[in-house]
Amino acid sequence: MLISLVSALVLVMQTPPPQDAGVMSTAPGVDAVEAERFREAVAYANPMPRGAPESDYPLVAWCEALVNGHVALGETLTNGDPLDLDIIRLGRLEAADFRAALNAAEPRQTTASRAAAAAAAAQAAAKWTPLVGQEETVRSQAFGLFFGLPGRCEHAARRIRDNINTPPATPADVGLE
Repeated sequence: MLISLVSALVLVMQTPPPQDAGVMSTAPGVDAVEAERFREAVAYANPMPRGAPESDYPLVAWCEALVNGHVALGETLTNGDPLDLDIIRLGRLEAADFRAALNAAEPRQTTASRAAAAAAAAQAAAKWTPLVGQEETVRSQAFGLFFGLPGRCEHAARRIRDNINTPPATPADVGLE
């Protein structure tokens, strides 16, 4: 199943957008809402890294903390590499998006959900702590080797921001099974 999901995602991502100024599409005959459901189904079908929360609100807190830790590590580097600086800039934007989603959803969360989010964020932030005191070469390598976040992070942020309570699309819902 995973191979079919990855293959379908690669196909959708490689299809050029239409040339007209109409609805943005990722594949011929697929509107933006369908494309978003497709990407969401693939993101939620893929396994999460060990220790990542399953619930959306704590997951977004975990994602934000990972990005903030990566940015903070990058800010300790003194080489001024333009690519590193751009990655830091983009990381700040991504973290701000996660923070905005968390802020929008916070009033709707239970005490248990807020506590789970705080614990998840602390766990994710702690992953970066051992690297901060390392020599610059080690910090630079760790910064460069961060492979990013699971695709589910962006969908979870959208779902909590927009107060979407329905289950996410599944591969079967979007015709992948």
